[in-house]
Amino acid sequence: MNCEAADGQTERTLREVCKAFRIPGELEKWETITRGNINTTIRVYFYNPNGQPHEVHKSYLVQKVNAYVFKNPRRIMQNIERVTTHIRAKTPGTVQLHYHHTAEGKNYYAPGRGAFWRLSNYIDSVTFDTCTDLAILRSTGKAFGNFQTLLSDFDAGSLYETIPDFHHTEKRLDRVFQSAKEDPYDRAKEVGEELCFLDSLRGKATELCRMRANGALPLRVTHNDTKVNNVLFDRETLEPLVVIDLDTVMPGLSAYDFGDAARFAASSAAEDEPDTGKVYLDTEKFRALAEGYLASANGGLTKCEVDVLALGALTLTVELASRFLDDYLTGDKYFRTTYAGHNLVRTRCQLKLAADIAKKLPLLEKTVADIAGRKRA
Repeated sequence: MNCEAADGQTERTLREVCKAFRIPGELEKWETITRGNINTTIRVYFYNPNGQPHEVHKSYLVQKVNAYVFKNPRRIMQNIERVTTHIRAKTPGTVQLHYHHTAEGKNYYAPGRGAFWRLSNYIDSVTFDTCTDLAILRSTGKAFGNFQTLLSDFDAGSLYETIPDFHHTEKRLDRVFQSAKEDPYDRAKEVGEELCFLDSLRGKATELCRMRANGALPLRVTHNDTKVNNVLFDRETLEPLVVIDLDTVMPGLSAYDFGDAARFAASSAAEDEPDTGKVYLDTEKFRALAEGYLASANGGLTKCEVDVLALGALTLTVELASRFLDDYLTGDKYFRTTYAGHNLVRTRCQLKLAADIAKKLPLLEKTVADIAGRKRA
């Protein structure tokens, strides 16, 4: 099929999807959003001469959900419906995510052939894939802390677990050692040092699992993909508007969300930096993120939750390293790779970051305690 024919088919599909979601007016144009590696996202522009002046030209986001990655997209949309409705009810008059419904009252359209579509409001904003600006990192922390606060009275246990045991670090580590034992691709001989280092961090990295099991930490609604680029910012003020990409919203620990945000945003390098000499935990970035997060979440967290936020950064870094290594040992089937050994490079980068976090953990814990103390004062 040539590009012109493919574009024609895409446009016909978009018209069908938008009609199912009862979007008024005529489709003017559309453009594919290249950000994101899992779902297909398209911005559609509509002309509606009968709308209010500010609605004559309006755009929406249409997404085709990857049903291979997300095995039960209907349950995911049920989670999203409940969470976004809860947030909108508590934030009247603010910009928030809203997913449109079909005539049957569904927030998705599944016409068959494995296709699964959804449509949301388009929020004019700016995003950052990476960031060194401490003010923006502070705002990122604020956005995720506010997300936690808005859902603090939501029954996390009532949500569908999108990916079972997603942050069960003990099971993640057990799995990578089992994969090394089975060694289906004859790669275990290359990673003995990495496995030894993971084993040395096992006790500390699985502490959150044990605390969750014994009830020391409450179950929360967690986002589970707390990267900077999942926050939309106001174009003028750069204040956070809304947290997006809710496919992995499910029950978890607050330390998971803060920890993953710190792992990603406070690192000195990309998570696949091949030169591990460039990789460390930037304490100023960590402080900025913690200041923003605790400014909006501190009042709703228990003391124990606050105490383990820094440990979350170590836990999530070790966990991701184990996932990269497991994927390498089992044939690079989960994470998208661009060259041979990419997952091994990722593993070594994250292990170097984990080593630095482990060394700095007392300082990071004191940073969080100092910030939390000021917020409570």
